[in-house]
Amino acid sequence: MAIDFNPSRGATLGVEWELQLVDRHTRHLRQDAKEVLAAVPDLSEGQRPKAMHELMQSQIEIVTDVCHTVAEAVQDLRKSIGRLTEAVEPRGIALACTGTHAISDWRDAVYAPNQRYVELVEEMQWLAWRIQTFGVHVHVGVKERDKVIPIVNALAAYLPHFLALTSSSPYWGGQDTGLASSRAIVFGSLPTAGPPHLLADWAEFEEYMDTLLRAGTIRSIKEVWWDIRPHPDFGTIEIRMFDGIPTPREVGMVAALSQCLVQQFDQQLDRGYKLPHPAAWVVRDNKWRATRYGLDADVITDDHGSTAPVRDVLYELQRELEPVAERLGCADELAVVTEVLEQGSSSERQRAILADGGTLQDVVDATVIELAEDRFVTSNPNREIGQSAT
Repeated sequence: MAIDFNPSRGATLGVEWELQLVDRHTRHLRQDAKEVLAAVPDLSEGQRPKAMHELMQSQIEIVTDVCHTVAEAVQDLRKSIGRLTEAVEPRGIALACTGTHAISDWRDAVYAPNQRYVELVEEMQWLAWRIQTFGVHVHVGVKERDKVIPIVNALAAYLPHFLALTSSSPYWGGQDTGLASSRAIVFGSLPTAGPPHLLADWAEFEEYMDTLLRAGTIRSIKEVWWDIRPHPDFGTIEIRMFDGIPTPREVGMVAALSQCLVQQFDQQLDRGYKLPHPAAWVVRDNKWRATRYGLDADVITDDHGSTAPVRDVLYELQRELEPVAERLGCADELAVVTEVLEQGSSSERQRAILADGGTLQDVVDATVIELAEDRFVTSNPNREIGQSAT
């Protein structure tokens, strides 16, 4: 099976951001995506819609055009957010994004009117019924097909970095799961989800996809939902490890981190370097550590079992990538890594609200504020007035 790769013109960017529709009064998810999308035909219609259905009617995915800089991608997303806000506010709906919704029950979800999703639910059953989860996907362009698999393998070592920074789903159906990212468990249960298979080259990728198709495991390679995967049609590597991200500034952060890493690995290949190739057991173990502990995880740093605090590793990674970020024009966005390390990931910020005397309804209010105002909320936003806002 030959899989054509459509090369990109450098480390271009595309971002997909899955948004929650939140009822302003009850704080529960609203299953109104169909009506909201119908109200914004300028975003939802045409050959390249910028707002579209996801699996559940409680979510809308917004996507950017092909962008060359992180700032351009974030501005693209802000425009779509602004337009959607105009449509949802008269309906008593607010926009938010975290990996899971703190209080809504997946059993109340309504599926989107999309044949592909109907078939997915029929095939996956309970695994798909529960996927009321939200994430961010970042595409980074690659100029040459034969660079893709080595870069995917190298990026697999950064799964805990991506997840720890963006962990935002400690609550599931009104309960604290004890995890930093329950979404990683819920979505990761799908048969073709999880860490990427560490393959030798593009030919082995083609052979593996052909095997899955012949076996009937998948009907197209789009049904391989790895945490990091090649996207041949777009000419990109797609990083799908991020939990739902509450603020545009954090979306810019992960776009910068993704673009810098891919660009650095691309240049190292040009110079004849062999990229790192982590052991599969290290990749799996590190993903679990970030799923459980978020930024408090100790991650494995080599194949011999050495460990280090992921916070220290992230500080070092940011410093390492600063020259690349300067060249790409995303140094300011990359610097948000430090802000998250100092103020906490979303999962930490959400738990801080309960520690400040808040409720899960206050957590939902905080996530709405974070997206609307692009700032971190680290304490109960309703404490001063003594009750949850309505």
